[in-house]
Amino acid sequence: MANLVHRKQLMIEWGHCDPAGIVFNSRFFEYFDWCAWEMFEAALGVPRSELFVTYDIMGIPLVDARALFHVPVRFGDVVDATSEIVEFRRSSFDLTHRLSIGSEVVVEGRETRVWATRDKDDRIRAKAIPANVIARFRNA
Repeated sequence: MANLVHRKQLMIEWGHCDPAGIVFNSRFFEYFDWCAWEMFEAALGVPRSELFVTYDIMGIPLVDARALFHVPVRFGDVVDATSEIVEFRRSSFDLTHRLSIGSEVVVEGRETRVWATRDKDDRIRAKAIPANVIARFRNA
């Protein structure tokens, strides 16, 4: 079985860039977040605003993130983003993100996120990822 690979095209706008017209590095983590949420919507067939109620979660908070910046990305560039969950654990999962311009990989990212809920004291707690959720990403 192949994993679901989510694809998104991004147009780099002036507001994403520093005064030199190069994307400010923290923006890439915003792009990764957009891709992660869209991937969940696509895989589960539920709008993100309904994911919380449908799966009794408070979100998929980020607990680790890193990126390798190979080539500067500039105002006006069209970037192809691919995202994939590469490992599921009991209550957390790892995603990879690969951003390319044409055939050149410009940024690679990796995130760890947690399937999370709130306990009775309103604290965020990890929750086991349902098997049917994992299956939706594995049966691509």
